[in-house]
Amino acid sequence: MQKLFTLITGASSGIGAGIARALAAQRNLIVSGRDEGRLEEVRAGCERPESHLVFRCDLKDVAGIEPRLVELLSRQGCGIDGFIHSAGIVKILPVRMVDPAAALEVMNTNFLSALEIVRILVKKKVNQTNLKTVTFISSAASKLGERGNSVYAASKGALDSLTRSLAVELAPEVRVNAVLPGMVRTSMSSSTIDDRDHVAEILKKYPLGFGDVTDVAALVRFLVSDEARWITGQHLIVDGGRTCI
Repeated sequence: MQKLFTLITGASSGIGAGIARALAAQRNLIVSGRDEGRLEEVRAGCERPESHLVFRCDLKDVAGIEPRLVELLSRQGCGIDGFIHSAGIVKILPVRMVDPAAALEVMNTNFLSALEIVRILVKKKVNQTNLKTVTFISSAASKLGERGNSVYAASKGALDSLTRSLAVELAPEVRVNAVLPGMVRTSMSSSTIDDRDHVAEILKKYPLGFGDVTDVAALVRFLVSDEARWITGQHLIVDGGRTCI
């Protein structure tokens, strides 16, 4: 019988690593990212580390994803029943300073790579009919207007739209949902949260304060479980009330 795994991109740190820790006891994981050393640390820190695999892949190279992923599944003789796209990069720039190369790098990592991985995983010759859940880690930024955040927000908005369309296209075999976090304490957000000159002002916009990766991971764990079997095409915001302000 083919062994099934859940693939988590962006798993070397932050929300992706937190999701891996939350799911490791119940699921076999493929933790993916660019830094193999950090991925090995995440795998080793998970429950049942021997049950999980490391997959080094740079998602900016969208064209290179398919041969690498197909080779992994063939070599391991395994399938993927869950895909969680947590990879993401942020470039905070005023629109006058956004050049096409910078915008494409964000779109490749945050959006196009997710689309490419889904396209690969629904191919029967690659993954049979194993795929059952897709969860995109989007952002509350896709629902808000913020200076300098146009490209990042647009990439997450593209994920939101993809969620709705794929939920219809892939039903009833595959459930597709998006989780939209607000400000969460990670290495990516540390420069903002640790800036004492701005943190008090930012906190005014968060009725419940800043979140933790465990707040996001708990929702993802629910969405990939059978308890969420009747939920698809949804944008679930977990932001401490930020979008209520």
